[in-house]
Amino acid sequence: MDIGLPVTSSCSREHQKIYQEWFALADSDGDGRITGNDAIRFFGMSKLTRPELKQVWAISDSKRQGFLGFNEFIIAMQLITLGQAGNEITADILNNIDIQSLKPPQMDGLDVLLAKNRPSPKKNALDLDVAPPAQVLSSVQWFNSKSTKKIPLSSVTSIIDGLKRLYMDKLKPLEATYHFNEFVSPSLTNSDFDAKPMVMLLGQYSTGKTTFIKHLLRTSYPGAHIGPEPTTDRFVVVMSGPDERSIPGNTIAVQADMPFSGLTAFGTAFLSKFQCSQMPHPLLEQITFVDTPGVLSGEKQRTQRSYDFTGVTSWFAAKCDLILLLFDPHKLDISDEFKRVISSLRGHDDKIRVVLNKADQIDTQQLMRVYGALMWSLGKVLNTPEVMRVYIGSFNDKPVNEAAVGPIGKDLFEREQEDLLSDLKDVPKKACDRKINEFVKRARAAKIHAYIISHLKKEMPSMMGKAKAQQRLSDNLEDEFIKVQREHHLPAGDFPSVDHYREMLSGYNIDKFEKLKPKMIQVVDDMLGYDIPELLRNFRNPYE
Repeated sequence: MDIGLPVTSSCSREHQKIYQEWFALADSDGDGRITGNDAIRFFGMSKLTRPELKQVWAISDSKRQGFLGFNEFIIAMQLITLGQAGNEITADILNNIDIQSLKPPQMDGLDVLLAKNRPSPKKNALDLDVAPPAQVLSSVQWFNSKSTKKIPLSSVTSIIDGLKRLYMDKLKPLEATYHFNEFVSPSLTNSDFDAKPMVMLLGQYSTGKTTFIKHLLRTSYPGAHIGPEPTTDRFVVVMSGPDERSIPGNTIAVQADMPFSGLTAFGTAFLSKFQCSQMPHPLLEQITFVDTPGVLSGEKQRTQRSYDFTGVTSWFAAKCDLILLLFDPHKLDISDEFKRVISSLRGHDDKIRVVLNKADQIDTQQLMRVYGALMWSLGKVLNTPEVMRVYIGSFNDKPVNEAAVGPIGKDLFEREQEDLLSDLKDVPKKACDRKINEFVKRARAAKIHAYIISHLKKEMPSMMGKAKAQQRLSDNLEDEFIKVQREHHLPAGDFPSVDHYREMLSGYNIDKFEKLKPKMIQVVDDMLGYDIPELLRNFRNPYE
């Protein structure tokens, strides 16, 4: 199964050297990023029409980050070469030609500019495939710096950097004031914004989760175990790395450049069942996979797991871009624990895809009945009016068992596999949009949390009977939520779980909470209403 992501390494070394020099010239501020303004100046030398250059940018910046790195710049140059040769510039044109034979495009007046800039040592500082870290380092410093000096949003050079800036200046102060990081979600770090998109696989034991990852990678990852019994006994994050190795959970959770620091809240019992498997692989440069232990049934799940399994899956669900629920045609029953796990994915319905794996083990008639039974079971667990998308296939390295499914079944499996593959291809492309979406969701959740906390504070007496008042508020928390909802005209669906809040409140003194600070709420409202749209406008396709 080939994910078909563009690999720039197929460009010859000679051409890469040329592009390296061009990139250094086009990158006006030396931060390793070609912004829209840089592109307008440099790409204009190609003499392609504006609609053609619009298409070049759209294909090169497929992840919609608002800038081009060195790899994306090479793709843009290759597309310009094809455009100059009279080809129509389309998204799949580079898949259908020999990239090695593509020469650099003709750029009018470029030789004169290069001659002027060659003596400058700064312009030769760009190393191949490694963007200078000036801008990236500065965004790391935002999270570590104690300085209150605000950096203007106009100085950022990507959408993600803009979100980091907005978070530090406008959203984080609200979260800190009302303990959002303790009640709802830990504060975001630099690595949370920079993390590659993640795909999590969930399912009962022996539904083919680890085999599915092995099938996509076309090789096994370090520490992978496959068997009919519950073999994967830990959460394994499979990600890109310089060499093949496994890193223990306690180590990975404290690494500042990894987005897993929030998992320390689940304790050592969980971290001992968590590991990171790193290996060099082109697919892992685009996507990180999360392999999970098989969900057990009955008492085993509650008594034999020494950590909050449902809580951990919920934490990963919030971070992931896609969640694959795998089912086996011989194990369609959804255990109580699996039901709880699926319920914990509430709010992430748009990320869920269902995979009926190992479907070639049964004949067509049985498959039809199994599919019906699966949809019936899911309907009782997933409380959504829409029908969940189900992919049917056999996602392993063996050829489809045509004797069982027949030629029609084989054709169906191949088409379903292509559809799922297309979904996975879209994950890196939609990663930036997903981060914006999650950021806006977090801002809205932080606002509602601030309203709830300040409302509870307001309901407390100023002198006597504080303990009784706190108990009463905790007992009647659902009614208090309704009051907050009506007072501020908030949607009921955006409110958090009453039981979770009640449990969290038991460890706090409500009287110590902050009163409502309308200015802080207004700052977040302005961020949602003006700053984020302005940020997206600044980093849209420069030729629009």
